[in-house]
Amino acid sequence: MYYIVETEKSFDQASIDLDLAVKDHGFGVLHVHDLGATLRSKGIAFDEECKVFEVCNPAQAAKVLATDMRLNMALPCRISVFTDKGTTKIGLIKPVQMLSALSQDAALVQVAKEVEEKTIQMVDEAR
Repeated sequence: MYYIVETEKSFDQASIDLDLAVKDHGFGVLHVHDLGATLRSKGIAFDEECKVFEVCNPAQAAKVLATDMRLNMALPCRISVFTDKGTTKIGLIKPVQMLSALSQDAALVQVAKEVEEKTIQMVDEAR
């Protein structure tokens, strides 16, 4: 269900490299949620770092929505850069497994496969 890799890179460098990889694959970064900073700004003691990148390919998103408009709640795709006990990791929830749980439409599974291939490539390149 998850695709997570470890990297020797710093959290900041992995975040920069993921941003570049997303753009190199024809996706856009819609927003980056800095969860670690947000939690700390609310007075919560949180030692880890975590940025969630909301990424989207408009053509693929349109295919998903044309298949089943309810799936807007599963968009955009999210790729995270985070630390876990001093190790920087990059990961995502695999689109095929996630969307297959929400719809059995064969066209949707195909779109999910294409998106999964690309997002895994992005993670591997940012590694």
